[in-house]
Amino acid sequence: MLVTRFAPSPTGRLHLGHAYSAVVGHARARASGGQFLLRIEDLDPTRSRPEFVAGIEEDLRWLGLEWDGEPIVQSRRTSHYAAALDRLKERGLVYPCFCTRADIAASLTAPHGDAGSSYPGTCRGLPDDLDRRASTPHSWRLDCARALEVSGPPGWTEDDGRRFTADSSDIGDAILARKDAPASYHLACVTDDAASGVTLVVRGADLAPSTPIQRLLQALLDLPEPAYLHHPLVTHSDGRRLAKRDLAPTLAAMRESGVDGRALADGLRANQLPPGFALSPCLDSTGA
Repeated sequence: MLVTRFAPSPTGRLHLGHAYSAVVGHARARASGGQFLLRIEDLDPTRSRPEFVAGIEEDLRWLGLEWDGEPIVQSRRTSHYAAALDRLKERGLVYPCFCTRADIAASLTAPHGDAGSSYPGTCRGLPDDLDRRASTPHSWRLDCARALEVSGPPGWTEDDGRRFTADSSDIGDAILARKDAPASYHLACVTDDAASGVTLVVRGADLAPSTPIQRLLQALLDLPEPAYLHHPLVTHSDGRRLAKRDLAPTLAAMRESGVDGRALADGLRANQLPPGFALSPCLDSTGA
């Protein structure tokens, strides 16, 4: 059975790009007689708001998109993420990182910094110091090189049948648990997808770079491999991306202006966008 999910973060009201992603995932699930799940990714304690959770549900109902079962709420599942992280710790596949963002930025601009990586490996290989871990805030990073030795290069299949294989340059020593959050997007995402039985991950093409690290984590944690559908992004007609921080027109504002939500969803299913909006190109041959 095909199972898709819509997984927004409750850090603002949904906009047309969110609606398009939800419509695509819902349509694929319903066309196959499968399930469409709703997941609330509320692990950011500083930006997530209960009123935005209510707004997500209100907007989906306005579009005529009903989900199956109760919404999955990530802030209620932190013990599952901790258990997944513990499995990686036991195998020596992660290490504590005490670096601040300023530390990393300084290292990358230093003469001997690794300019080809988003993280220069400052804490990789340090002896484990229990006292320091107990007294100093730290995150946990994946030891990418060691993980690839264990599992080999991760691969994934797009919904159209294309197969991709990643390498270390696509992954790096990604953060799996942050100083201020119990799990990163990557670890929480794969843990929840597996627990929910998601078989097709539907999301925007801007999240395609997340796929290599998530496939690697799935392999390391013995989790099922879903297929992926990275759909085009909704943009302004001039090519600018929609973003909450740029005050993109919200679905709530569209509703208040008299737009028919179900008619809007019908148009999005046919890739027909309201005036002033467009779809970006699909994935290229690299999967990026």
